[in-house]
Amino acid sequence: MMWIVRLALRRTYTFVVMALLIGAVSLVSINRMSTDIFPEINIPVVSVVWQYTGMPADEVEQRIILVNERVLTTSVNDIEHIESQSLFGVGVIRIYFYPGAKIEAAVAQVTATSQAILKVMPPGINPPYIVQYSATSVPIVQIAVSSDTLTEQQIYDYASNFIIQRLGTVQGARVPQPWGGKWPQVMVDLDPDQLYARGLSPQDVQTAINSQNLIVPAGTAKIGDTEYYVKLNSSPDLIAAFNDIPVKSVNGVPVYVKDVGHVRMGYMVQTNVVRRDGRRAVLMTILKGEGASSLDVVNRVRAAMPGIQAQLPPELKMEFLFDQSVFVRAAVMGVVKEGAIAAGLTALMILLFLGSWRSTLIVATSIPLSILTSVVVLWALGQSLNTMTLGGMALAVGILVDDATVELENVHRNFGGNKPLRQAILDGAAQIATPAFVSTLAICIVFIPVLFLTGPAASLFYPLALAVVFAMLASYFLSRTLVPTMVLSMLPKEVPLYTAEEQGRAPSAGGPIWRFHHRFNRLFERLRSAYQGLLGWALGHRFATLVVMLGFALGSLLLAPWLGEDFFPTVDAGQLRLHVRAPSGSRIEETERVFGRVEDVIREIVPENERAMILDNMGMTPSFTTRAYIDNGTVSDADGEILVSLKPEHRPTADYVARLREELPKRFPGCTFNFQPADVSAQ
Repeated sequence: MMWIVRLALRRTYTFVVMALLIGAVSLVSINRMSTDIFPEINIPVVSVVWQYTGMPADEVEQRIILVNERVLTTSVNDIEHIESQSLFGVGVIRIYFYPGAKIEAAVAQVTATSQAILKVMPPGINPPYIVQYSATSVPIVQIAVSSDTLTEQQIYDYASNFIIQRLGTVQGARVPQPWGGKWPQVMVDLDPDQLYARGLSPQDVQTAINSQNLIVPAGTAKIGDTEYYVKLNSSPDLIAAFNDIPVKSVNGVPVYVKDVGHVRMGYMVQTNVVRRDGRRAVLMTILKGEGASSLDVVNRVRAAMPGIQAQLPPELKMEFLFDQSVFVRAAVMGVVKEGAIAAGLTALMILLFLGSWRSTLIVATSIPLSILTSVVVLWALGQSLNTMTLGGMALAVGILVDDATVELENVHRNFGGNKPLRQAILDGAAQIATPAFVSTLAICIVFIPVLFLTGPAASLFYPLALAVVFAMLASYFLSRTLVPTMVLSMLPKEVPLYTAEEQGRAPSAGGPIWRFHHRFNRLFERLRSAYQGLLGWALGHRFATLVVMLGFALGSLLLAPWLGEDFFPTVDAGQLRLHVRAPSGSRIEETERVFGRVEDVIREIVPENERAMILDNMGMTPSFTTRAYIDNGTVSDADGEILVSLKPEHRPTADYVARLREELPKRFPGCTFNFQPADVSAQ
């Protein structure tokens, strides 16, 4: 490896330009790399949602879900496992595939299989809704849509027919149908007495409306030189026109819909209610698409909001809630901050031991360039900036210092032999070439087992290993090129100082840093002498030393039962997610009253100065698209979840969770409570 050192000393400007190029390309890489809390974890999932209004959950399971599951397991490739959920009128099948499965082919197989079994399904059932997504697509921000003057029906109409269309064009965002609100629907209010008096049944009215509310394509008619488009549209243009549809002729007198009832624009029976701080609202959930950056998606959604708001009525309010990008940004910046502190402390220690600001500058230049080289390679491989890659780089900071520092220290030692500067650099580099190379490879080999990981662990730790390995290899390369170049340019003035120090003479020159370095060295020599004495005692009492060290190692194993186990460390994101299940069979109105009383208890325990907001999401949404993407554990109108957001300055969230766990079951003995993951990392 000495040829590259000689090349660096001959062509110094080449490697200076190389360092500048690394800095420039790394800035482009950082600007273009996506930023998220974790690397992309590819767990492909296909959801199949069946709907059959009015069918009980056990019938949905037996007649729809089990039939479909049996066929899927024999017709679709690379299935890892299948989960299903049968609810009132709805059945959801989630098919999890192995990483690397050909998901496009799998979706085609699932679609073909589901279409093929329609004939054996209950009569009148619609084809299922089939969608592919990743299991790591979690809500990254929620938008509460509310108004002081508009009705719930109007709010939902704006959210589902206007806002969702605009947000759907945001790159990387996936927007299911909103939660809450009242779904618009044409309602026919029948008068049972009038029906009985005329000998009619509700089925007669339904048949009459269905048969006379048709759109029939009729083609064209050619008359003379002109071709006319023929319209046979018998669907009423106005809601009031439904009232004039004839139902039946009784004793020669036609009976119209208006004679036995009234048709109006209303809403379907509400099964899902959303409240924000006690007021009804509509909740829109934004999911992150596969491969997208949480920060980029949230920024794009926020950028689109002013244009959307300008086209809406001024009384319609949209507010961002539970913005996970704040948590992601804080986590990423926390890792960057800790890495910067580590680099600063490393530079300070180098200054202390080497006593030269020039040498410290050389090492402090080599470390960031090694990190930036790793960033460039990660960008080229399609990786993102996240806590794992940044954590790997922060971990590497303490290791990266070895190559440059050892090189510099050895060059300093060669200065003491009255060698010329260039020869001292060459000799110093030659003496440590093989040990430094072996040391670098040994550190890189430690991360080889990461290649054999599977599942989510591989997706998490593979980028970390890449970040460390590329930084280490770059560090060794720079220690053979840029470091000798900088030594040749910056250290000629310090050669006499190191020569005097190596020969045991007091230096004739040197600034305050150099003098402080000498005082520090004297203290360090005392510490080394003390260590030599301790080492001598240990070698003289080998049995006692072995017993003490073994006892300490085995004794530490006794702490294992008190150590918890989890996939990720617990993070206090300032959010609570409480699932509440009221007594079985409760109507949505009763569920709302129970949630209101639970809110009161939360307000008692969490003080107002620490509480940002409380959001309730009760009951089951009728939207099959929402159920395909999101599983919040709600199975009926009797349960739902309460999301509590805390202000930045708050007591530990775990304290409030513990108090609520203790207090809520006492006050609501008929209800069931459990806390679910609230932040994006836990989800």
